[in-house]
Amino acid sequence: MKEIIAMHKSSTRRNFLKTMGLAAASQIMPTMSFARRAALERPNILIIYTDEHRIDCLGAYGNAEIKTSHIDGLAADGVRYDNSFCPFPVCTPSRYSLLCGQYVHEHRGWTNRSTLAPHIDTFPKILRTAGYRTKAVGKMHFTPTYLDVGFSELLLAEQDGPGRWDDDYHRYLMRHGLVDHNDIEDQLGEYRKYAPKKYWNTCGAQVSNLPEDHDSTTWIAEKVMKTLESWTNQGGQLLMASFIRPHHPFNPPSPWHEMYDLEKLSLLPGWTDKCLERDFKYSRGYFPNDKLTEPILKRVMGYYYSTISQIDHHVGRMTELLRQKGLYDETLIIYTSDHGDFMGFHHMLLKGNYMYDPVVKVPLIVKWPGNTRAGTVSQRMVNNIDLAPTLCRAAGCKPGPQMHGHTLQDQNGGYDLIFAEADGGRQVMARSKNRKLILAAPGNENLFFDLDRDPLEMDNLYESPQYRDEIKSVEASLSAWRRKNANPRLYQNHNAPRIRQPNVPPHDLSHREDIIRYYREKMLALQGRM
Repeated sequence: MKEIIAMHKSSTRRNFLKTMGLAAASQIMPTMSFARRAALERPNILIIYTDEHRIDCLGAYGNAEIKTSHIDGLAADGVRYDNSFCPFPVCTPSRYSLLCGQYVHEHRGWTNRSTLAPHIDTFPKILRTAGYRTKAVGKMHFTPTYLDVGFSELLLAEQDGPGRWDDDYHRYLMRHGLVDHNDIEDQLGEYRKYAPKKYWNTCGAQVSNLPEDHDSTTWIAEKVMKTLESWTNQGGQLLMASFIRPHHPFNPPSPWHEMYDLEKLSLLPGWTDKCLERDFKYSRGYFPNDKLTEPILKRVMGYYYSTISQIDHHVGRMTELLRQKGLYDETLIIYTSDHGDFMGFHHMLLKGNYMYDPVVKVPLIVKWPGNTRAGTVSQRMVNNIDLAPTLCRAAGCKPGPQMHGHTLQDQNGGYDLIFAEADGGRQVMARSKNRKLILAAPGNENLFFDLDRDPLEMDNLYESPQYRDEIKSVEASLSAWRRKNANPRLYQNHNAPRIRQPNVPPHDLSHREDIIRYYREKMLALQGRM
């Protein structure tokens, strides 16, 4: 563990292109080799995608306690966006929006059991048509599990729902006689109700029962590394590395759980001594928020940080391999997440409440080919729907006509208002740099915040006469946005086209009976119910 901690404190190596701008890069293009020129015109693309990563839980975003030297290195070589938002703070809806560049009320993937309709353009589809080799590894959260959204290859490690009975990772565990019982207790209601007291008393912050070699983060990272080893300097390769963590349960494998001194951790901004009445009325929480204490929260934070540092370790392996292969400079690398986590904000954990900043703001780091714009910090208002058209343009492709995001190559773009939605569209948000309006489902408060005076979103000014005209103006903009291409009906199609690869299980689901029985027997034995 001392070696791991020392490794995270080490600086990421730089190269001579770090300080080179676009103009300088263009000057040397005539003298470049054909292969390098092709790699810049059709760059390899690596997307590192995490789940439930609060924006200020990275060293690059000013957190002095978390150890993320390799992700911080990407920020030093690229652009860090300080005002980056997700369009929907739930896994699958947000993921579909990233892929297709549309809001959820347009693509209709409202829940974690939804399907992205086959006719909708995605950046992987567009790049695949243009000749890119497209692959995703890790958590996708699709219905059906191996849905064809443009990735020719999928190696999956799922967490929630029936996908875990289909994916490669849980079949791998079964072959090795293992079971990820911490995760199953946390994610499946039939087992969660029998979870031991320690699970409830720690809000799921426990050391993983799996050895690190079989942990999901390790499994995903190894598959990613094997894919990167096959990359060439000709460009035209897209890989999405999608990690399950730091999503709960907060269960790093040993020895990662030892990385942080829990008592010395500082609580993140926004902690309150008790739940706000309006928040507790909206939802009591996946874990009872009113039972949260500072010692429990610090344990959760330490384990949450550990899972992020574990991912960071593997990000370092990825970037080092790309450097060894001479591919790092010309590779477009993106680090982001599908949504955040309250992590103590307003005395809450996880998500599933009002769209306060800790759940709708997400880290976004973009390292451009040629390492142009290295070390830039952007205050531009951006949304994860911007990534689909950005990636199409980076690959020399025309974005789909229904992709509504702004390309990040245009440094003058961005939004005056960021829009987001939740709870099937019953909660909506409009946020500028210094104001936020949240219209909630019936029976809950509508909220308006002056973020200049109240960055922690405590004082609801929705009924304030001083802000009445401003609120009406933002409400009008929000209503216009909601009316545009809005469709409240969930789209779900279990028979939607799937990829065709040897690892995809049979469409008749005949494989599920054995794997469900295996995990049921393991879990019943562990919980003493056999």
